[in-house]
Amino acid sequence: MTSDDPKRTVRLGYDAISYQYRADDGGNDDRYQPWIAELRRRIPAGGEVLDLGCGCGVPVSRELSAAGYAVTGVDFSEVQVRRARELAPTATFLQSDVTDVEFPDASFDAVVCLYTVIHLPLAEQPPLLRRIAGWLRPGGLLLATTGHGAWTGTDDDWLGGGATMWWSHADAATYRSWITDVGLDVEHSDVVPEGDSAHALFWARRP
Repeated sequence: MTSDDPKRTVRLGYDAISYQYRADDGGNDDRYQPWIAELRRRIPAGGEVLDLGCGCGVPVSRELSAAGYAVTGVDFSEVQVRRARELAPTATFLQSDVTDVEFPDASFDAVVCLYTVIHLPLAEQPPLLRRIAGWLRPGGLLLATTGHGAWTGTDDDWLGGGATMWWSHADAATYRSWITDVGLDVEHSDVVPEGDSAHALFWARRP
C-alpha cells in the first residue's frame, strides 16, 4: 500500500496489527507506568480524561478508568476500538479520526495523546494541538509524545505483521513551539528512546 492516503494507511495498519502492537495484558512495555502514576497524582479524583488515539485502551484508558476517572477514548481503528470497549468497559470509546471529533470547550482535566500526532500529516498537527488546548479546563494537563527528530516515512512490514505503517513528525523544538503557540505552558519535556530513534515527551498545562 502506498502513502497517497496516509491516514487510511495508518487506520488499516492498526486494524491489521492490533494484537502485535499490544496484547490484552499490555505486554511488558512498562514505560507508561510513571506517566500514569503522575497523571493520577495530578488529576482531581473522578476527573475527566481524554485518551486521544487510545488504541486498544491498554494501559491508559483501562488503568485510569479502573481508578475512578471518567475516561473518553478516541481512535479511528475499528479493531482497536472494539478491543478497547472489551478491555476497559467502564470507559467510553468513540471511533473517529482525532482531527474530526468534537467536544465542548473546557471538557477535560487532562488530555493524553501518546504516539498519535505522529501519524497525522504535518499540516494537521498544529490545528489538533489548538483544539486540544481548547478542550482542557484551566489548569488541565496535556501529556503527549511527539517526534524527536523530523522524519516522514513508512514501514511496509511493521512489527512483522505484513501491514504498512506511516509516520510524519517534526523535531522536538518545533513541537515545543507549536504547544506554546496554542497557549499551553510546557512544564517538562523528556526524550523517550525507541530502538535506534526516539520520541519527545511533553507535559504541558493550560493556564
